[in-house]
Amino acid sequence: MRIALFQPDIPQNTGTILRLAACTGIAADIIEPCGFVWSSARLRRAGMDYLDGVTMVRHASWDAYNIASRGRLVLLTTKGITAYTDFAFRQDDTLLLGSESAGVPDPVHEIADARLRIPMAPAARSLNIALAAAMVLGEALRQTGGFPRPQTVDGTGDE
Repeated sequence: MRIALFQPDIPQNTGTILRLAACTGIAADIIEPCGFVWSSARLRRAGMDYLDGVTMVRHASWDAYNIASRGRLVLLTTKGITAYTDFAFRQDDTLLLGSESAGVPDPVHEIADARLRIPMAPAARSLNIALAAAMVLGEALRQTGGFPRPQTVDGTGDE
């Protein structure tokens, strides 16, 4: 399981999502260009000391990411038809989130293997991207048994 951010705009959201990735033990991909300076203090403040523990790859462009990517590409979008709660996730899925200001361009929408939405109240436009990532990743990890296992007294992770 991976999470990918397409040209993120807001460093605090990016830092929060990278912290989510570190805490859940999944890898993250950042598809540039970003709408902020990567070394931003706001990115570090949101990610705290977790940023050093995340497995992350920065890709110079969508084309560079596309060459390196593996598994199914699962796009989280307000334009999706399928609710994320009705989708069967796999361990090799990459959850793709678009930029906060523009989402992803149509060509990215078209090549996604699935386009998922979060059911919301009719008057609501969208959730914060970090909240959306946490909700959908939680369901994906629950379905695939991908949550990190707690360590036991002997340190094996066996219960």
